[in-house]
Amino acid sequence: MLNLNVPHACPQLQNLLAEKVEQLMEWSSRRSVIRMNGDKFRRFVKAPPRNYSVLVMFTALQPQRQCSVCRQANEEYQVLANSWRYSSAFSNKLFFTIVDYDEGADVFQQLNMNSAPTFMHFPPKGKPKRADTFDLQRIGFAAEQLAKWIADRTDVHIRVFRPPNYSGTIALALLVSLVGGLLYLRRNNLEFIYNKTGWAMAALCVVFAMTSGQMWNHIRGPPYAHKNPQNGQVSYIHGSSQAQFVAESHIILLLNAAITMGMVLLNEAATSKGDVGKRRIICLVGLGLVVFFFSFLLSIFRSKYHGYPYSFII
Repeated sequence: MLNLNVPHACPQLQNLLAEKVEQLMEWSSRRSVIRMNGDKFRRFVKAPPRNYSVLVMFTALQPQRQCSVCRQANEEYQVLANSWRYSSAFSNKLFFTIVDYDEGADVFQQLNMNSAPTFMHFPPKGKPKRADTFDLQRIGFAAEQLAKWIADRTDVHIRVFRPPNYSGTIALALLVSLVGGLLYLRRNNLEFIYNKTGWAMAALCVVFAMTSGQMWNHIRGPPYAHKNPQNGQVSYIHGSSQAQFVAESHIILLLNAAITMGMVLLNEAATSKGDVGKRRIICLVGLGLVVFFFSFLLSIFRSKYHGYPYSFII
């Protein structure tokens, strides 16, 4: 049977597509990230026709949700969206949108989504694939990482422009001023510069910071912790060996410091020539610190590396 409506279908779809693109461009001119509820999501993101990609951040920004990770991720998302909106390459090929749980709970239910924040890419044709969901837990939510993922999924390359941040410069200037002032006040007595204990403490602080993963946090920008929006449970230790939370690095830092303190006390008890009873107490305290906190550290290691303890197969 001949369908006489086919010749008129293409112009109608083209008109509908033109209206959708025009509306999205108008919203983008007002705000880099378009807020969407359930109706807007189904019309502009899910329903055909579409010849554009849509990046959606599913989040929960309302204060009662107490999702600090959502706020941190939203700041990075805004930086990325503004970088795209005000770049010379800006076009109607890609739009940045956001769906808040309190404004689009039906969208979360439709997608069987039970955690936030989550970033998804909806391609111009077809359904999103597994790679269209951003691996936030492993990669973090830094704007640069999101831009790299978008380039892989859409071939749209976004150069991230961040607003000037002078906090680091100010902190460095204050530190230099503080050190300079201290040296000036103590200019007649600079023996403290040769204090081995002070330099040892400073070196230990650097070692603790590096071994706890602070540099990884700086590069990847992971969330401080993860809160399950369904039951409100907060996780401070990441379940994978390929990622970590900021809170986790703080915990590891404190554990390493406690173990080191125990080792120092054990050494003090063994090498000092003081009262035997006092040395015995110091030895027991040091041994207790090492045993307790190293056991705690080992339990965290076991929870992240599920194959531990390892065994050799001959």
